[in-house]
Amino acid sequence: MKRMATIVAAAVLALALGGAALAQEIRVGVLSDLSGATSAVGVPYAEGIKAAVEHINAQGGIEGRPLAISQVDYAYNVQQALAAYKRFKAEGMVALQGWGTADTEALTRFVAKDEIPTWSASYSAHLTDPAVAPYNFFVCADYSTQMRAALKFLRDGWTGDRAPRVAFVFPDHPYGLSPIQAGRDYAAELGFEIVGQENVDLKAMDATTQLLALQKLAPDFCWIGGTTPSTAVILKDARKLGMKTVFFVNIWGNDESLIDLAGEAAEGVYGLQGAAAYGDDAPGAALIRGLTGGKPVMTHYLRGFASTLVMAEAMRLAARAGSLDGPGIRAAAETMRGYDPLGLTPPVSYFPDDHRATMSVIIYRVQGGALVKVASPELERKAEWLGK
Repeated sequence: MKRMATIVAAAVLALALGGAALAQEIRVGVLSDLSGATSAVGVPYAEGIKAAVEHINAQGGIEGRPLAISQVDYAYNVQQALAAYKRFKAEGMVALQGWGTADTEALTRFVAKDEIPTWSASYSAHLTDPAVAPYNFFVCADYSTQMRAALKFLRDGWTGDRAPRVAFVFPDHPYGLSPIQAGRDYAAELGFEIVGQENVDLKAMDATTQLLALQKLAPDFCWIGGTTPSTAVILKDARKLGMKTVFFVNIWGNDESLIDLAGEAAEGVYGLQGAAAYGDDAPGAALIRGLTGGKPVMTHYLRGFASTLVMAEAMRLAARAGSLDGPGIRAAAETMRGYDPLGLTPPVSYFPDDHRATMSVIIYRVQGGALVKVASPELERKAEWLGK
């Protein structure tokens, strides 16, 4: 009987200790597109998040507590994202790593009500306004700031004796539409002549019709607001048509795979980025090269890694303040000034009335079949641009 009692007591103790260990985990939900319309960039971003969590836990977690993630492939479907969010909430998540614009916007009021800080991969400008989205954050310049920085870079380099002409190509989707009005307004302010815009779907296999319409307008520059597969289609069709336009591409249409997908049609294309590339000399890039054993990964992986580092820093600050919960993490994030996620992104700062992470943008150009960094402009943090 004594032996049986000892065994039972040991089992009870083991269960108690196991329960205590589980209670120490900090749960984070992760929404990923691994099979939907943006999976070409969603997969590496999701892998970057997971790698960062493993690295953070290997370094002792958050003040000794490990991060535990629940990941769902919601296939870029808003309803599936909402269902996954409910599951994460039931599991006790204190923060969310989100993904697309449509689902992030659909969840904005839920995360505000439930007080769940969310670091998304949607960089829509209105998500930076705490009056509209008090629990939303991200780690790079918003889409509108990126567009403005690119337009200013191109306008400053224009040497023609007339106004440069600009056009816009993007998917008819919340993500594609997000920066267009800001871009048109700023282009007009800078003295561009806006000559047209066309919609090309994220899953498009041909863009000839849209490009023929633009070719008649002879734009000097054209914004592409898709992802790498649709961007490659646009670039290859433009090359077939003999267009002389200089294309500049948004953050999700510009990465290492574009060179493989578009071939020679990618040469000379400008592209925006919010994070370092794999071969850059940033400390974080060197760390990731070590973690991947020298196997190259896309810049989106590095940005997912950086997003998790920034979230983890907000958690550390909250834990040290004794408030490791949603409101505590949000309040801690809003005290961050110039936080450096190992050089993977420009330094990050959040304010109680302004969640714009940075006003710095990284511009690459495809030269000789490789991504070459050509500029890192920084815009003024204008109050009138907040949320727009």
